[in-house]
Amino acid sequence: MKQRDLGELILLAAIWGASFLFMRIAAPEFGPVPTAFVRVAGASLLLMPLLTLREGMQDLRLHWRALLLVGLLNGALPFALFSFAALSINAGLSSILNATTPMWGALIAWAWFGQRLDGSRLAGLALGFAGVVLLAWDKASFKPGGSGFAILAVLVATCSYGVAANATKRFLSQASPLAVATGSQFGAALLLALPAATQQPAQWPSARAWWAVTLLALLCTSVAYILFFRLMKRVGPTNTISVTFLIPVFALLWGWLFLGETLNVAMALGCLVVLLGTGLAVGVLRLPMPATRRQAKAAE
Repeated sequence: MKQRDLGELILLAAIWGASFLFMRIAAPEFGPVPTAFVRVAGASLLLMPLLTLREGMQDLRLHWRALLLVGLLNGALPFALFSFAALSINAGLSSILNATTPMWGALIAWAWFGQRLDGSRLAGLALGFAGVVLLAWDKASFKPGGSGFAILAVLVATCSYGVAANATKRFLSQASPLAVATGSQFGAALLLALPAATQQPAQWPSARAWWAVTLLALLCTSVAYILFFRLMKRVGPTNTISVTFLIPVFALLWGWLFLGETLNVAMALGCLVVLLGTGLAVGVLRLPMPATRRQAKAAE
Protein backbone atom coordinates (compact mmCIF):
# COMPACT_ATOMS: atom_id res chain seq x y z
CA MET A 1 0.00 0.00 0.00
CA LYS A 2 1.36 3.41 -0.98
CA GLN A 3 1.94 6.11 1.63
CA ARG A 4 -0.90 8.19 0.17
CA ASP A 5 -3.33 5.28 0.41
CA LEU A 6 -2.27 4.55 3.99
CA GLY A 7 -2.81 8.20 4.87
CA GLU A 8 -6.31 8.14 3.38
CA LEU A 9 -7.09 4.91 5.25
CA ILE A 10 -6.10 6.52 8.57
CA LEU A 11 -8.09 9.66 7.68
CA LEU A 12 -11.16 7.52 6.89
CA ALA A 13 -10.84 5.72 10.24
CA ALA A 14 -10.57 9.06 12.05
CA ILE A 15 -13.68 10.38 10.28
CA TRP A 16 -15.78 7.27 10.88
CA GLY A 17 -14.54 7.11 14.46
CA ALA A 18 -15.86 10.65 14.93
CA SER A 19 -19.32 9.60 13.70
CA PHE A 20 -19.95 7.83 17.02
CA LEU A 21 -19.06 11.03 18.87
CA PHE A 22 -21.42 13.12 16.72
CA MET A 23 -24.29 10.65 17.19
CA ARG A 24 -23.81 10.81 20.96
CA ILE A 25 -24.21 14.59 20.75
CA ALA A 26 -27.04 14.80 18.19
CA ALA A 27 -29.31 11.85 18.99
CA PRO A 28 -30.49 13.00 22.48
CA GLU A 29 -31.76 16.30 21.02
CA PHE A 30 -32.96 15.27 17.56
CA GLY A 31 -34.08 11.73 18.38
CA PRO A 32 -32.69 8.60 16.67
CA VAL A 33 -34.78 8.61 13.48
CA PRO A 34 -34.54 12.37 12.77
CA THR A 35 -30.77 12.16 13.37
CA ALA A 36 -30.50 9.38 10.79
CA PHE A 37 -32.72 11.32 8.34
CA VAL A 38 -30.74 14.56 8.55
CA ARG A 39 -27.56 12.53 8.12
CA VAL A 40 -28.61 10.82 4.87
CA ALA A 41 -30.52 13.81 3.50
CA GLY A 42 -27.52 16.07 4.03
CA ALA A 43 -25.22 13.51 2.43
CA SER A 44 -27.55 13.29 -0.58
CA LEU A 45 -27.47 17.07 -1.03
CA LEU A 46 -23.68 16.97 -1.36
CA LEU A 47 -23.35 13.75 -3.36
CA MET A 48 -26.12 14.34 -5.92
CA PRO A 49 -24.44 17.36 -7.61
CA LEU A 50 -21.13 15.44 -7.75
CA LEU A 51 -22.86 12.53 -9.48
CA THR A 52 -24.60 14.91 -11.90
CA LEU A 53 -21.28 16.55 -12.81
CA ARG A 54 -19.82 13.12 -13.57
CA GLU A 55 -22.87 12.24 -15.69
CA GLY A 56 -23.74 9.28 -13.51
CA MET A 57 -27.50 9.80 -13.19
CA GLN A 58 -28.12 6.98 -15.66
CA ASP A 59 -26.99 4.48 -13.03
CA LEU A 60 -29.67 5.75 -10.64
CA ARG A 61 -32.38 5.17 -13.23
CA LEU A 62 -31.12 1.72 -14.18
CA HIS A 63 -30.57 0.41 -10.65
CA TRP A 64 -33.13 2.29 -8.54
CA ARG A 65 -34.69 -0.82 -7.00
CA ALA A 66 -31.35 -2.24 -5.85
CA LEU A 67 -30.22 1.21 -4.64
CA LEU A 68 -33.39 1.53 -2.57
CA LEU A 69 -32.70 -1.89 -1.01
CA VAL A 70 -29.09 -0.97 -0.24
CA GLY A 71 -30.29 2.41 1.05
CA LEU A 72 -32.47 0.57 3.56
CA LEU A 73 -29.76 -1.90 4.62
CA ASN A 74 -26.72 0.38 4.50
CA GLY A 75 -28.25 3.69 5.58
CA ALA A 76 -31.79 4.01 6.89
CA LEU A 77 -31.90 1.01 9.23
CA PRO A 78 -28.34 0.96 10.64
CA PHE A 79 -28.05 4.74 11.03
CA ALA A 80 -31.31 4.86 12.99
CA LEU A 81 -30.23 1.91 15.14
CA PHE A 82 -26.80 3.39 15.87
CA SER A 83 -28.45 6.70 16.80
CA PHE A 84 -30.80 4.84 19.13
CA ALA A 85 -27.85 3.04 20.72
CA ALA A 86 -26.05 6.36 21.21
CA LEU A 87 -28.71 7.27 23.78
CA SER A 88 -27.53 4.48 26.10
CA ILE A 89 -23.98 3.34 25.35
CA ASN A 90 -20.81 5.33 24.82
CA ALA A 91 -19.04 5.96 21.53
CA GLY A 92 -16.20 3.56 22.33
CA LEU A 93 -18.41 0.53 23.00
CA SER A 94 -20.59 1.27 19.96
CA SER A 95 -17.52 1.49 17.69
CA ILE A 96 -16.06 -1.76 19.05
CA LEU A 97 -19.33 -3.59 18.37
CA ASN A 98 -19.35 -1.98 14.91
CA ALA A 99 -16.14 -3.92 14.22
CA THR A 100 -18.26 -7.09 13.93
CA THR A 101 -19.53 -5.85 10.53
CA PRO A 102 -16.98 -7.82 8.44
CA MET A 103 -17.79 -10.97 10.42
CA TRP A 104 -21.46 -10.64 9.52
CA GLY A 105 -20.41 -10.01 5.92
CA ALA A 106 -18.34 -13.23 5.85
CA LEU A 107 -21.15 -15.24 7.44
CA ILE A 108 -23.76 -13.91 5.01
CA ALA A 109 -21.43 -14.46 2.03
CA TRP A 110 -21.15 -18.10 3.13
CA ALA A 111 -24.95 -18.47 3.43
CA TRP A 112 -25.79 -16.48 0.27
CA PHE A 113 -22.94 -17.16 -2.15
CA GLY A 114 -21.53 -20.38 -0.70
CA GLN A 115 -18.20 -18.64 0.00
CA ARG A 116 -15.93 -21.15 1.73
CA LEU A 117 -15.09 -20.66 5.40
CA ASP A 118 -11.83 -22.38 6.32
CA GLY A 119 -10.61 -23.14 9.83
CA SER A 120 -9.12 -19.68 10.38
CA ARG A 121 -12.32 -17.91 9.35
CA LEU A 122 -14.53 -20.16 11.46
CA ALA A 123 -12.24 -19.62 14.44
CA GLY A 124 -12.40 -15.87 13.79
CA LEU A 125 -16.21 -15.89 13.77
CA ALA A 126 -16.31 -17.81 17.04
CA LEU A 127 -13.67 -15.59 18.64
CA GLY A 128 -15.31 -12.38 17.46
CA PHE A 129 -18.71 -13.26 18.82
CA ALA A 130 -17.06 -14.39 22.06
CA GLY A 131 -15.64 -10.86 22.28
CA VAL A 132 -19.15 -9.44 21.85
CA VAL A 133 -20.40 -11.62 24.69
CA LEU A 134 -17.48 -10.45 26.84
CA LEU A 135 -18.29 -6.81 26.13
CA ALA A 136 -22.02 -7.19 26.72
CA TRP A 137 -21.90 -9.60 29.66
CA ASP A 138 -22.35 -7.04 32.45
CA LYS A 139 -24.12 -4.41 30.33
CA ALA A 140 -26.86 -6.25 28.44
CA SER A 141 -29.68 -5.60 30.89
CA PHE A 142 -33.11 -5.27 29.30
CA LYS A 143 -34.59 -3.63 32.39
CA PRO A 144 -35.45 0.09 32.31
CA GLY A 145 -32.21 2.05 32.12
CA GLY A 146 -30.23 -0.97 30.92
CA SER A 147 -28.09 -1.13 27.78
CA GLY A 148 -29.38 -4.44 26.44
CA PHE A 149 -31.57 -2.99 23.69
CA ALA A 150 -28.83 -0.57 22.63
CA ILE A 151 -26.29 -3.40 22.27
CA LEU A 152 -28.86 -5.49 20.37
CA ALA A 153 -29.58 -2.50 18.09
CA VAL A 154 -25.89 -2.15 17.20
CA LEU A 155 -25.60 -5.87 16.40
CA VAL A 156 -28.70 -5.72 14.17
CA ALA A 157 -27.19 -2.66 12.46
CA THR A 158 -23.87 -4.41 11.81
CA CYS A 159 -25.71 -7.46 10.48
CA SER A 160 -27.62 -5.11 8.16
CA TYR A 161 -24.29 -3.70 6.95
CA GLY A 162 -23.15 -7.28 6.21
CA VAL A 163 -26.28 -7.98 4.17
CA ALA A 164 -25.87 -4.64 2.37
CA ALA A 165 -22.28 -5.42 1.35
CA ASN A 166 -23.37 -8.71 -0.20
CA ALA A 167 -26.44 -7.14 -1.83
CA THR A 168 -24.21 -4.48 -3.38
CA LYS A 169 -21.94 -7.19 -4.77
CA ARG A 170 -24.92 -9.16 -6.07
CA PHE A 171 -27.06 -6.41 -7.59
CA LEU A 172 -24.87 -3.31 -8.11
CA SER A 173 -21.57 -4.57 -9.48
CA GLN A 174 -22.24 -2.72 -12.76
CA ALA A 175 -22.98 0.63 -11.11
CA SER A 176 -20.26 3.19 -10.38
CA PRO A 177 -19.14 3.54 -6.74
CA LEU A 178 -20.29 7.17 -6.62
CA ALA A 179 -23.72 6.17 -7.96
CA VAL A 180 -24.02 3.47 -5.28
CA ALA A 181 -23.05 5.93 -2.53
CA THR A 182 -25.38 8.66 -3.82
CA GLY A 183 -28.32 6.44 -4.69
CA SER A 184 -28.22 4.51 -1.44
CA GLN A 185 -28.12 7.69 0.67
CA PHE A 186 -30.93 9.28 -1.34
CA GLY A 187 -32.95 6.05 -1.03
CA ALA A 188 -32.35 6.04 2.72
CA ALA A 189 -33.57 9.66 2.93
CA LEU A 190 -36.79 8.74 1.12
CA LEU A 191 -37.38 5.80 3.46
CA LEU A 192 -36.74 7.86 6.60
CA ALA A 193 -38.63 11.02 5.59
CA LEU A 194 -42.08 10.02 6.87
CA PRO A 195 -40.91 8.34 10.13
CA ALA A 196 -38.69 11.36 10.86
CA ALA A 197 -41.58 13.76 10.26
CA THR A 198 -43.69 11.92 12.86
CA GLN A 199 -40.87 11.96 15.44
CA GLN A 200 -39.79 15.58 15.38
CA PRO A 201 -38.11 16.80 18.59
CA ALA A 202 -40.37 18.66 20.98
CA GLN A 203 -37.72 21.38 21.38
CA TRP A 204 -35.52 22.96 18.72
CA PRO A 205 -32.04 21.33 18.94
CA SER A 206 -29.11 23.40 20.17
CA ALA A 207 -26.39 24.82 17.93
CA ARG A 208 -24.03 22.12 19.25
CA ALA A 209 -26.42 19.37 18.13
CA TRP A 210 -26.86 21.00 14.70
CA TRP A 211 -23.08 21.18 14.25
CA ALA A 212 -22.81 17.50 15.19
CA VAL A 213 -25.51 16.33 12.77
CA THR A 214 -24.14 18.54 9.97
CA LEU A 215 -20.64 17.07 10.37
CA LEU A 216 -22.22 13.61 10.57
CA ALA A 217 -23.88 14.17 7.17
CA LEU A 218 -21.20 16.05 5.25
CA LEU A 219 -17.98 14.65 6.73
CA CYS A 220 -18.80 11.21 8.17
CA THR A 221 -21.13 10.18 5.34
CA SER A 222 -20.45 12.12 2.12
CA VAL A 223 -16.67 12.59 2.35
CA ALA A 224 -16.20 9.20 4.05
CA TYR A 225 -18.04 7.35 1.30
CA ILE A 226 -15.96 9.05 -1.39
CA LEU A 227 -12.75 8.06 0.42
CA PHE A 228 -14.01 4.52 1.03
CA PHE A 229 -14.97 3.77 -2.56
CA ARG A 230 -11.80 5.40 -3.89
CA LEU A 231 -9.70 3.15 -1.64
CA MET A 232 -11.74 0.11 -2.69
CA LYS A 233 -10.83 0.88 -6.30
CA ARG A 234 -7.14 1.59 -5.65
CA VAL A 235 -6.10 -0.94 -3.00
CA GLY A 236 -8.88 -3.55 -3.10
CA PRO A 237 -11.49 -4.66 -0.56
CA THR A 238 -9.15 -6.65 1.72
CA ASN A 239 -6.86 -3.69 2.38
CA THR A 240 -9.75 -1.24 2.64
CA ILE A 241 -11.63 -3.38 5.16
CA SER A 242 -8.68 -3.01 7.51
CA VAL A 243 -10.17 0.41 8.36
CA THR A 244 -12.42 -1.59 10.70
CA PHE A 245 -9.46 -2.17 13.01
CA LEU A 246 -8.66 1.54 13.26
CA ILE A 247 -12.15 2.99 13.81
CA PRO A 248 -12.46 1.94 17.49
CA VAL A 249 -9.06 3.49 18.24
CA PHE A 250 -10.24 6.89 17.00
CA ALA A 251 -13.74 6.55 18.48
CA LEU A 252 -12.23 5.82 21.89
CA LEU A 253 -9.81 8.74 21.47
CA TRP A 254 -12.52 11.24 20.43
CA GLY A 255 -14.84 10.00 23.19
CA TRP A 256 -12.09 10.45 25.78
CA LEU A 257 -11.05 13.89 24.51
CA PHE A 258 -14.49 15.45 23.99
CA LEU A 259 -16.98 13.48 26.09
CA GLY A 260 -14.84 12.33 29.00
CA GLU A 261 -15.48 8.65 28.22
CA THR A 262 -13.13 6.08 29.75
CA LEU A 263 -11.81 2.69 28.64
CA ASN A 264 -11.78 0.01 31.34
CA VAL A 265 -9.90 -3.29 31.31
CA ALA A 266 -12.97 -5.33 30.30
CA MET A 267 -13.64 -3.07 27.30
CA ALA A 268 -9.98 -3.17 26.24
CA LEU A 269 -9.93 -6.97 26.42
CA GLY A 270 -13.25 -7.27 24.60
CA CYS A 271 -12.02 -4.88 21.91
CA LEU A 272 -8.88 -6.96 21.40
CA VAL A 273 -10.87 -10.19 21.11
CA VAL A 274 -13.38 -8.68 18.65
CA LEU A 275 -10.65 -7.21 16.43
CA LEU A 276 -8.63 -10.43 16.46
CA GLY A 277 -11.73 -12.42 15.55
CA THR A 278 -12.60 -9.96 12.79
CA GLY A 279 -9.09 -10.19 11.35
CA LEU A 280 -9.34 -13.98 11.18
CA ALA A 281 -12.90 -13.95 9.84
CA VAL A 282 -12.07 -11.69 6.88
CA GLY A 283 -8.73 -13.36 6.11
CA VAL A 284 -6.49 -10.47 7.10
CA LEU A 285 -4.98 -12.73 9.79
CA ARG A 286 -4.40 -16.50 9.53
CA LEU A 287 -3.92 -19.23 12.10
CA PRO A 288 -0.55 -21.05 11.83
CA MET A 289 -0.80 -23.94 9.40
CA PRO A 290 0.10 -27.39 10.80
CA ALA A 291 3.48 -28.69 9.60
CA THR A 292 1.93 -31.68 7.77
CA ARG A 293 -0.44 -29.39 5.91
CA ARG A 294 2.38 -26.98 5.01
CA GLN A 295 4.36 -29.87 3.56
CA ALA A 296 1.37 -31.13 1.58
CA LYS A 297 0.72 -27.62 0.23
CA ALA A 298 4.38 -27.21 -0.74
CA ALA A 299 4.30 -30.53 -2.58
CA GLU A 300 1.33 -29.46 -4.73
